[in-house]
Amino acid sequence: MIQDQTMLNVADNSGAKIVQCFKVLGGSKRRYAQLGDIIVVAVKKADTRKEVKKHDKTRAVIVRQKKAYRRKDGSYIRFDDNAVVILDGNTKNPRGSRIFGPIPKEIKEAGYSAITNLAREII
Repeated sequence: MIQDQTMLNVADNSGAKIVQCFKVLGGSKRRYAQLGDIIVVAVKKADTRKEVKKHDKTRAVIVRQKKAYRRKDGSYIRFDDNAVVILDGNTKNPRGSRIFGPIPKEIKEAGYSAITNLAREII
């Protein structure tokens, strides 16, 4: 469960390293986000000379969360960290050209096939 003020790792090579969630999209009273949800983030730590700079505000999709996520078959999946992939504008395309770490199959089911095509490991 990701909520406002949550610090997240970035799982792509867009330039951002650590971001902070400041809005969960999907309704005015929505408090939490989970795998496949879009959030609005502020970049807190970034590499120099990359596309995404420190203090940029952008959209991101959650690709890993520490909280156990229940799948439709009854099994649970959880990860060691909370991670996002930075999106390009209002589209579902990633801004980076590489995705690091495992990506759950729920991301592809949510319509982010461009992200799963770049990922090495799909769980």
